[in-house]
Parts: sequence; structure tokens; C-alpha cells
Amino acid sequence: MSATPQGRAPHGPSGLETLLAALEAIETPSDKVTFEAILEAIGRRSFGPLLLLAGVVTLMPVIGDIPGAPSLMACFTLLVSLQLLMGRRTFWLPGWLRRRWVSRTALHKGLGYLHRPARGVDRLLHQRLVFLTGRRGTQASALACLLVATSMPPMELVPFSANVAGLTLTLFGLGLMARDGLLTLFGFLLAGASLAVVGGAFL
Repeated sequence: MSATPQGRAPHGPSGLETLLAALEAIETPSDKVTFEAILEAIGRRSFGPLLLLAGVVTLMPVIGDIPGAPSLMACFTLLVSLQLLMGRRTFWLPGWLRRRWVSRTALHKGLGYLHRPARGVDRLLHQRLVFLTGRRGTQASALACLLVATSMPPMELVPFSANVAGLTLTLFGLGLMARDGLLTLFGFLLAGASLAVVGGAFL
């Protein structure tokens, strides 16, 4: 994904629709949209939006179907999860990952499939079971996402399993952003299910 966006969301996205809008608003001097530009658009100080980004990219038609995309998002998720567990407030990513790019055409095409479901998802977000989204809950979510991330590369060999991992990261991201502990709880359940699927396929 090498360019700098003209603007960025000052406080990061507040839901799935605002995340999609932030991605669509990225302006670059070429057709290439770098991962650095994407991070600048959504911010890199909040764990929830970063997890949501990883989940959406993995789930996104066109982009998520590119060979290696789930593994790239696994590396990204692994890095931010480890840094959160280490207590970092701003997440660092290596240059080789920040320089990866996707074409603007492919990005916008993939995003186009997500707008209608995004509106429905955002209407379902509510603050509930907030203890699951506090400090301890966020650390537990990071640990679960770390485990999911380590299983994502082999998931590319198991049909549709990477989509389950993407949905898991999406649930954790939305749950933490909206302080919706019910979505976080579903994330834990789906994380267990995705790890079981991969374990069953390779054992």
C-alpha cells in the first residue's frame, strides 16, 4: 500500500459507517492507497478502531480475497495486540507494513459492498456489559485477538475460515469502540470457534 492523506479523523471513527467514510475520504496523488495513509485517516492511538480496520479488511470483498491479505492483517493485529498488552499508548508499525498499498479502485469497490450492512450494524450498537470493555476486558480482548492472529495465516488454506477471523476482529473492534460488551462477548465465543476450526483442520 506511499502517500499522505489530505485529512484525518480527529478522534478516530465512532462506528462502522464512519470507518468506511474515513477510508473513502483518503486522498493520495496516485491510485495507490498505502497502509500508512489508512492509519493516518483513522488514527493509531485507539485499539478498537485498529481491530475494526483489520476485521473489515479481512472481510471486505475484493480486498480480503487477495492472497496474503489475511496474513498481512494477522501480522498487523499481532503487533497492535502485543503492544497493547505491553502498555503502549501509541501503536508502532514497521515501515514495510506501512508501505504496503492497495489500489484506490479496488478499495472503493470493496467498501461499496459494506455500506448497507454497516448502517444496520451501527443501529445495533449500545453500551451494555461495559465491564467487558474496561481495562481488564480490553486486555483480555487483546489476548484473544493475538491468538486469532496467530491462526490466520493457515486459515488461508481453509475455505471461509479467514472470514470467521475477520468477523471476530470486527466484533471486538466495534465492541470496544462502542463499549458494547455484548459484541465483545460474541467476539470471545467466535474466537474460540475459529481456533477450533483451524485446530480441527490441521490436527
